[in-house]
Amino acid sequence: MAVSSFVPKVWAAELLVALEKSLVYGQPGVVNTDYEGEISQYGDTVSVNSVGDPTIGDYTSHSDITVQALSTTEATLVIEEAKYFAFEVDDIESRQVRNSGGLMATAAQRAAYKLRDELDQYLAGLMAEDVASANVLTDQTVADGDAAVQVLIDLGVKLDEANVPTEGRWIVVPPAFHGKLLHSDLFVRVDASGTSEGLRNGQVGRALGFDVLKSNNVPTGDVSPAGDMVIAGHPMATSLAQQINKVEAARMEKRFADMIKGLHLYGGKVFRPECLAAVEVTGYTSGG
Repeated sequence: MAVSSFVPKVWAAELLVALEKSLVYGQPGVVNTDYEGEISQYGDTVSVNSVGDPTIGDYTSHSDITVQALSTTEATLVIEEAKYFAFEVDDIESRQVRNSGGLMATAAQRAAYKLRDELDQYLAGLMAEDVASANVLTDQTVADGDAAVQVLIDLGVKLDEANVPTEGRWIVVPPAFHGKLLHSDLFVRVDASGTSEGLRNGQVGRALGFDVLKSNNVPTGDVSPAGDMVIAGHPMATSLAQQINKVEAARMEKRFADMIKGLHLYGGKVFRPECLAAVEVTGYTSGG
């Protein structure tokens, strides 16, 4: 009997992987890792002391001065997040993928990206929650490019009033907000990076004293309808401590398959909430 229904299958040499967002909030220049130290397990803490300001007094000749005892305040960064991945790849499935890295390597790369994405969203939410109340602007409607530029100006003023250093300031906006900025002649004129160094993840230029970064992880606000929480700040505001604690590979005992698993430990703390400023924006196609 002739076999007429057999159709050979050709497996592509490259895998079609998911598109990735730019990860912004967890990168150097947006947060700092000054207090990372040694992190070995979930629940570890990093204690940070801050020194109170000395009192300034008037000096009078031939009179005693008052010697002040310095006060310190302790804050704790807790390693409160523990995320993992674990997957297996059957030997037969692995052989059917002919790309250079193989199915296991590609899956591991995707897992690493997903861990970083979780961290990015965690930090965005942390900043939105802990920004100083005095630095939260009234909700604004961004109907055009000029209104979008005004948001940058107003957030810059808040940081100025809080004595935040001008060098190193950043602002993270959603794609639709960036689209509004591109309709402003003022932004288009000044958005060049102004440096020969490579731009950071998600950075789309510099304007009005900010490194302007674009992200799909911008947190949602609480107005109705919910808008996007545009946050500006300085890397001294937020500290991050993280570690890929374990990555293990092994053969599955009762299967012809390889297994790989990984554990990511991290925690963040806004030590200087006055070095952040935020506003909830609506009026365009995005979260708002």
